[in-house]
Amino acid sequence: MLPAPIRLDAEPRSTDADRSPRVRGERLRLTEIFFSVQGEADAAGWPTVFVRLTGCPLRCTWCDTAYAFHGGRWWTIEAILDEVARHGARHICVTGGEPLAQKRCLILLRRLCDAGYEVSLETSGAIDVGPVDPRVRKVVDLKAPGSGEIGRNRWDNLAHLAPHDQLKFVLADRADYEWARDTVRQHALATRCMVLFSPVHGSLAPRDLAEWILADGLPVRFQLQLHKLLWGEESGR
Repeated sequence: MLPAPIRLDAEPRSTDADRSPRVRGERLRLTEIFFSVQGEADAAGWPTVFVRLTGCPLRCTWCDTAYAFHGGRWWTIEAILDEVARHGARHICVTGGEPLAQKRCLILLRRLCDAGYEVSLETSGAIDVGPVDPRVRKVVDLKAPGSGEIGRNRWDNLAHLAPHDQLKFVLADRADYEWARDTVRQHALATRCMVLFSPVHGSLAPRDLAEWILADGLPVRFQLQLHKLLWGEESGR
């Protein structure tokens, strides 16, 4: 059995060192840290430590992590690194909410890379990804119309994508699919990095999405959320 996620009421005990001005300036508000199997993107299937930051400026209609919008606890970056190391995993995913809404997320990402981890960042695409450490694998959303947040897409983020990054489209229906298909073609997105198409769980039938991709010959990767196949809607999975 996997260890239970460390959640809202489990803030690490402060020490004298934690209260120093330098460390106090390097804190992040976290909803949870947990060890699971990565369910998405090119690292799908790898045992992964997830660091879920609290807060998000978006309100996508299909969001499945609304519990991360509020609450959480403050952790020093040193405490986060210690907890990550405890699990002995190579892969680390920093997610949310929207992790980049907390500016010190950039420090955490750099520190994780410096420690030798394979680090991925799941971000909504509404915040500038330019300052993210280039060693991080960015998984950047482009919001389709059905999300209710299409106006928040930051198109200049496309210029900051490296070949190891990924663009993710979460699609709720045929209209979302057609918008995503046309966007991929218009911007030649598959020449920049891997492009992922995902159906909204419980809204768009996975088989329908797969057949549309095949019929149109799109150079994109179909994906399901592996963690939902394994554990359903449980948080901390």
